[in-house]
Amino acid sequence: MAAGIGKIENNRLAYLYTLPAFIVMGIVVIYPFFYNIVLSFSNMNLTHFNDWRITGITNYLGVFKESTFWYFLFKTILWTFINVFFHVTIGIFLALILNKDIKGKAYFRTLLILPWAVPAYITALTWRGMFNSEYGAISLVLDNLFGIQIPWLTTEWGAFAACVITNVWLGFPFMMIVALGGLQSIPDELYEAAEIDGASWWLKLKNITLPLIKPVMIPAITLGIIWTFNNFNIVWLVSNGGEPADTTHILVSWVYKSGFRYFRMGYAAAFSMVIFLILLIFSWNFIKKTRAAEAVY
Repeated sequence: MAAGIGKIENNRLAYLYTLPAFIVMGIVVIYPFFYNIVLSFSNMNLTHFNDWRITGITNYLGVFKESTFWYFLFKTILWTFINVFFHVTIGIFLALILNKDIKGKAYFRTLLILPWAVPAYITALTWRGMFNSEYGAISLVLDNLFGIQIPWLTTEWGAFAACVITNVWLGFPFMMIVALGGLQSIPDELYEAAEIDGASWWLKLKNITLPLIKPVMIPAITLGIIWTFNNFNIVWLVSNGGEPADTTHILVSWVYKSGFRYFRMGYAAAFSMVIFLILLIFSWNFIKKTRAAEAVY
């Protein structure tokens, strides 16, 4: 304890500089988090907005009893798996190309980063317009060139597919940049030695490239899973709030609608805590099993 106090005394100015950040974090993150925990055990809703009280685990039982939770959990897992799979696959594929000595590499790299640089809500609304069945560019191209008419935004799985395509477009540049950074840190001598031994392109990818970019890709994939699992903007904007008939939802968009459209505040707070616990358990086990936090030697 004395040593800790001594460190504070010796670094008083440093702690003073970081104090505003701690205050902002307390107001914006810590206080709302614990307040949300309290609300999750309450009966706060539209009829008990000012006179709400603690009711125990009723909301949590309600979350697990409702079939919507399990259905939206399935869709969220499916949504996350499909998106992260294509984010990583496309990202690594493009990184492998950009890591070569190709003409105009800087221009290609800039163009491929653009989907990630443009604000997500602008991209989501743009893609929603392109998926419109009457005047959308994608629908018109498919109809005029191939005679294919897909009800993108008027059916459950059509809207879900539209959301997936939009999010894949948004997410692959991040994985590409991370993978490219990992590739550029691999010594050329390893590839030269593999070529002397007669290793094929696939063997070099399998035994050199993928193992050596794993330490940077696993944390990126973990972040990608968490971001995608909680990706509210794309689902909400592309499907216009879960349309048709609240079927195009993932867990986080359903929480928002439950809390701010149906005013089931206590239920939404409990739902959000369940999502938090799911992600916490998953992230802990994923990082532990992949040993992503261990030092690389």
